[in-house]
Amino acid sequence: MNARVNLDTLLPELDHRHLDWLEEEAIFILREVAASFERPALLFSGGKDSCVVLRLAEKAFKTRISGNDFKGKLPFPLLHVDTGHNFPEVITFRDQRVAEMGERLVIGHLEDSMKRGTVRLAHPLESRNGHQTVTLLEAIEEHRFDCLIGGARRDEEKARAKERIFSHRDSFGQWQPKEQRPELWTLFNTRHRPGEHFRSFPISNWTELDVWLYLAREDIPLPPLYYAHQRPVIRRKGLLVPLTAVTPPEAGETVETATVRFRTVGDMTCTCPVESDAQTAADIVAETLTVTVSERGATRMDDRTSEASMERRKKEGYF
Repeated sequence: MNARVNLDTLLPELDHRHLDWLEEEAIFILREVAASFERPALLFSGGKDSCVVLRLAEKAFKTRISGNDFKGKLPFPLLHVDTGHNFPEVITFRDQRVAEMGERLVIGHLEDSMKRGTVRLAHPLESRNGHQTVTLLEAIEEHRFDCLIGGARRDEEKARAKERIFSHRDSFGQWQPKEQRPELWTLFNTRHRPGEHFRSFPISNWTELDVWLYLAREDIPLPPLYYAHQRPVIRRKGLLVPLTAVTPPEAGETVETATVRFRTVGDMTCTCPVESDAQTAADIVAETLTVTVSERGATRMDDRTSEASMERRKKEGYF
């Protein structure tokens, strides 16, 4: 299907009222976090899901002046774990967005964890994605955060679907899926002992399609990587690996230029684009309706090692 097809023609019966319900639920959850915890933080990487959560936080705690202009401050800082292998375009966007909003950004650098010796790489080009857990837990301990607000969705991956909206982490930062309380009647568990903390996921009930519908409706800015652009890539194991300093071609591989976009952005060593000519959020809505593989399955090399890879990392304290 041509992703550039007019969305109004393709989906004449599309009802956006479900977005209002999802938005209302997410805002309620964000306000519950602010009311229940002393030192929360919002995980902000510059990725599409975190951009949506950031907009929802603006609606929850700020006064809308006009359009995308809001007045006021969020009641918590933003937090990002920088692996040092993030796409430069995303880091530039992150810093510009935070500066525009005038919010506080706390950055945990994986390079600092390496200097402390708490993270050790097997080789210089090893993916740093899994090692983010250490840096994240160090940032939580340093700033005494008691709840982190994340942009995880249930349709991303099997382990994500097991998680509650308010997810308890023990004093080691670990997730125990078998010990989660049910969240009946929107009664959330927020009790934790000293040294423990929670993760909260306001868009748990959203899908990738919901996110793009909301991005289009709210005209939320994103890094340019999310839209079609030409990029040198390498075809490897059914994926398009972007050519970067940390993902060079292997022996016998050919570098080609393709028109691609990223469905998710993360560590360059494990995040791959997909071929696409979608240039707007509406284009991507039309394209997303036809996909049969989740964004992580289609674009993340590290999640292909095992079906249980995400659950294992989450039990260790991952996002």
